[in-house]
Amino acid sequence: MHGKVVADVNFFLEFIKHPRKIGAVAPSGKALAKKMMQPIDFDLAEVIVEYGPGTGVFTKELIARRKKNTTLILVEQNKMFCRELLRKFTGEPNFHIIHGNAEKIKKYLNKYGLSEADYIVSGLPFTSLPAEASDRILKAAGAAIGQNGSFITFQYSLVKKKFFEEYFDISYCLREIKNLPPAYVFVMKNRPENHDK
Repeated sequence: MHGKVVADVNFFLEFIKHPRKIGAVAPSGKALAKKMMQPIDFDLAEVIVEYGPGTGVFTKELIARRKKNTTLILVEQNKMFCRELLRKFTGEPNFHIIHGNAEKIKKYLNKYGLSEADYIVSGLPFTSLPAEASDRILKAAGAAIGQNGSFITFQYSLVKKKFFEEYFDISYCLREIKNLPPAYVFVMKNRPENHDK
């Protein structure tokens, strides 16, 4: 319990320093983490990417559910969160933490000899990110998931729905009312005409 309190305090302090990049005052809850896992077929997934893992709430669920030979790549911009993730998950097989930018996901995949991701799970705050940054991130995500992968992200409102539809087909949307605040989980795929753009 003590570790969780420290992690929550550190998360809040990082939010104070970087509100537009963090986007929330506390980590996502367990109910939302489990909801984010629902669209993933862990038996078939070979490569899973997580954007903005923060203190690792989603990461913990991904590690618990994935096959050991499934590659898991975390992309986190915040140095403090990277250190926390390394402390928590060192020793996990086929597990890579990158202190970097989601816009460069193809470069990171190539670094490990991979061409595409089956799933990208995103905790990035698109509502508070600059539109230009969101544009670059979503275009890069589309290139990384190819025609068969899925991009999964959550938001606290539906205000970005039309924005997401400029890049992807929204397969469906889940709602998690037990999270504080309640959240929407968007499950998206590339349109056929967007493939290999």
